Amino acid sequence: MVTLSRAGVPPAPGMPGAGGVPGLPGVRPARASRGRREWLPAALLWLITAMLIVAHQGTVLTLAFPLLAILTGLWLYFKSPARYIGFMWWLWFLSPEVRRLADWSKGSFTPTSLIQVAPLAVTMISALSLLRYYRLLGQRRGLPVLLILLGLIYAYLVGVVSSGPLAATYDLANWLYPILIGFHIMAHTRQYPEYRDTVVNTFIWGMLVMGGYGLIQFFIMPQWDALWMLGSQMNSQGDAVPMGVRVFSTMNSSGPFAFAMMGAMVYVMAATHRVRWVAAALGFFSFALSLVRSTWGGWVIALLIQLVKSNNKVRVRIVASAVLLAGLCVPLLAVGPVAERMQARLSTIVNLNDDQSYAARNEFYATFAKTAFTDVAGEGMGATGTSTKLSNDGGQLGQYGNFDSGVMNIPFVLGWPGTLLYMSGIVWLLTRAVLASFRLRSDKYVSACLSLCLATFAMLVFTNSLVGTGGLLLFTSVFSILSAVHYEKLNRASASSRMPIFHGGTD
Repeated sequence: MVTLSRAGVPPAPGMPGAGGVPGLPGVRPARASRGRREWLPAALLWLITAMLIVAHQGTVLTLAFPLLAILTGLWLYFKSPARYIGFMWWLWFLSPEVRRLADWSKGSFTPTSLIQVAPLAVTMISALSLLRYYRLLGQRRGLPVLLILLGLIYAYLVGVVSSGPLAATYDLANWLYPILIGFHIMAHTRQYPEYRDTVVNTFIWGMLVMGGYGLIQFFIMPQWDALWMLGSQMNSQGDAVPMGVRVFSTMNSSGPFAFAMMGAMVYVMAATHRVRWVAAALGFFSFALSLVRSTWGGWVIALLIQLVKSNNKVRVRIVASAVLLAGLCVPLLAVGPVAERMQARLSTIVNLNDDQSYAARNEFYATFAKTAFTDVAGEGMGATGTSTKLSNDGGQLGQYGNFDSGVMNIPFVLGWPGTLLYMSGIVWLLTRAVLASFRLRSDKYVSACLSLCLATFAMLVFTNSLVGTGGLLLFTSVFSILSAVHYEKLNRASASSRMPIFHGGTD
């Protein structure tokens, strides 16, 4: 009897999943012990981090955390490429909170911290996959990546001239690392089941941790979070007092946190964990209290896509899940000061005339659209976002430090040549993912990835969702779908080669 994976695909011999499921009969002791060894470095990193925080060794933590994180990332990259992805996501989830705790341990806010480097540096380790498997760029499945990379290289060269090498390099890293993670997943197609399980596990447990801490942050406001909000002057995040903050949990701000929660709540449909509904309730509550309307809309789009894509049985499950979440969370969101904040935010969706953010965005589109779309050469990397701090001596945000539109950010930075190359690759990948998803209708993870990547792409109207947390979600989802299809092809080919050949005729 052949054991099917969760996607309904028989694992090939020697591949993850071929020896049984952890915790069930049939798993090999060697594989189980190897799994424990693979988790040990990451567990030691978080244990050492906790010990330094308790000992109030903030200065030591600031230096040790990024170094240990990079060493752990390198070890996992070579020993367990799938778990490297999970570790990378945990760093993006938790590193900002580690930075705040380090500052609190030192007793003062520091404007820049080496701890901020850890998630970016560990994510950039995936560039090794581009060097090791560069031949994939010449294959049909790698050509979209090649187009994207050429578009980014063009914008980088322009940015070095216009904004300086430091700002351009930092901005390039922010545009580049999501596609590098996607390429890493594509390069390890044979381990698709392991990657799928790792991503789902990471987001479910991440939602439990971040959702729960988000409620603590909203109702209590820990001292370290208040210190960071006051020091960084994060006025857009509300007030550093209980029930006065827009929840950002363990992440840097409410925007990336809301993206992470949106992804987690979509992946719930592909999970089988017993804790998933507790995690979903905590995540939904904190997601609502982040007050990020664009990701609220993105989550609704993702659910609608899942409803359209799924069969009737799965549709009933999605609707039942939505009703369950609403039944758990809406009564709590409709009481006291929480209700006041939610009603004020929701009213801006209904009555756009009183929405200052909507008015400012409309004015920005009206006044800046001509500049963005008629700049043929483009301003290059380093022209927008936080990278503008590196293009001046004062360390302050530049003229375009706050840029609320991905639709205009892309042509403004990449120019016409870069935009043509970059967006051709993106659209090509999305088209292939949509077509491929119809071949794997029974794979719930593929359905979740499809809805997530399309919803993230639709959010370009509000922000550049192709970089940062949004970009990681989009490229992780797109390449997971393409890996699932290629994995199925490899299994079919393997099964065909093992089939016995019967010859006609008589003895």
